[in-house]
Amino acid sequence: MLKIAYHPIYKHPLPEGHRFPMEKYKLLPKQLLHEGTCTEDNFFQPDFPNTKHILAAHDSGYYQNLTQMTLKPSEIRKIGFPLSEELVQREQIIADGTIKGCHFALEYGIAMNIAGGTHHAYSNRGEAFCMLNDQAIGARYLQEKKLADKILIVDLDVHQGNGTAEIFQDDNSVFTFSMHGRGNYPFKKETSDLDIALEKGTTDKEYLSILRNKLPYLMEELEPDFIFYLCGVDILSTDKLGTLGMSIEGCKERDRFVLQTCFDLGIPVQCSMGGGYSPEIRTIIEAHANTFRTAQEIYF
Repeated sequence: MLKIAYHPIYKHPLPEGHRFPMEKYKLLPKQLLHEGTCTEDNFFQPDFPNTKHILAAHDSGYYQNLTQMTLKPSEIRKIGFPLSEELVQREQIIADGTIKGCHFALEYGIAMNIAGGTHHAYSNRGEAFCMLNDQAIGARYLQEKKLADKILIVDLDVHQGNGTAEIFQDDNSVFTFSMHGRGNYPFKKETSDLDIALEKGTTDKEYLSILRNKLPYLMEELEPDFIFYLCGVDILSTDKLGTLGMSIEGCKERDRFVLQTCFDLGIPVQCSMGGGYSPEIRTIIEAHANTFRTAQEIYF
């Protein structure tokens, strides 16, 4: 059964006019239920994780200042959210959704998190709407529990996973692969184990050709025990914060290729949704829903 992390706090409201589309966290589960892609049984509700699991990926001083609301104003500005206790709790619960999703992925082959993909969170600071790096926390959790040894993070959000790259920069047991827009934030990028920077307007054909050439090679060379997939839909040509030229169908084919490859090789995969900032909310929902539909088609 496809298991999906969702908690009501995911849709925590922000001040009116804030550009981050929190509405999608409310509408996406409704759409999946309405169309019959999922039932209530597919969803599980995460909780607060054990602090030690967060500290396996994050600096204790930063985490203390974050949870006690004592970050400096300059640090809060980098995060981009008007900081609140509810948003910090939200980030913690998202991380738990990914941790619990790891277990479901080991059991069923795949698990999803309606939220997550907070790849701009560094070990010691937050950036760009990200405070805690859910997939980095999940990777450390798997290793601490001896559930996985070699891990591959496949980050296909339009933005480079700079925080993820920093967290694992000296760790050969976690391979970070980021395929992103060259001209997108972050403008000063970190160094992943493999970075592919795509030119403005990159189309379906070029994007999928590069991915199909690179991903199987990585899997063959690395032989990972577990994969984290960040499946942001901000690669769409309509995205306000992206620079690529992908169609809805191309984005769906991206997901199909990644998930089918994981399935064929028998490698468990945990998926976090990542970004999506098209002007029409229905475009965002459709693109994200395709990821869940594709997972159901391939695995179940």
